[in-house]
Amino acid sequence: MSYLNPGLPRPVPSPDGLDAPYWKAAAENRLVLQRCSDCGTYQWGPEWTCHNCCSENLVFEEILPHGRIYSYERVWHPVHPALAEQGPYIVVLVEFPNHDGARMVGNLLGDPLQEVKIGGSVEAVFEHHADAENPYTLVQWRVSEQQ
Repeated sequence: MSYLNPGLPRPVPSPDGLDAPYWKAAAENRLVLQRCSDCGTYQWGPEWTCHNCCSENLVFEEILPHGRIYSYERVWHPVHPALAEQGPYIVVLVEFPNHDGARMVGNLLGDPLQEVKIGGSVEAVFEHHADAENPYTLVQWRVSEQQ
């Protein structure tokens, strides 16, 4: 099942290629964050410089695809015409406590009326769209028992 309704813009790597390693890893069912080679700090989203020390020596490093819900929003009003029939849905801000508290936004799969627990464990779900004109993979989230 596809989470994106027809008519929604499809995600593509940025024209400068900065986030291409993220998209490649997602297509391989792997989750990556940027990490500074100088100070060791993890960060998200992709930037040309480290948020901590301003170094330009950044690499993408694979992490376990598990995190905790830092915040969420239950979206009731469509933000795009293609979402007029899809709602509510839940958007979560996932924190990676073992990776300097870096955070990533994504959709929480499952019942859109489910109780969402701040601090609750989630795991990544890699939703592949290999048949798309320009194939892509979405990183979605689902509640997990993993601590």
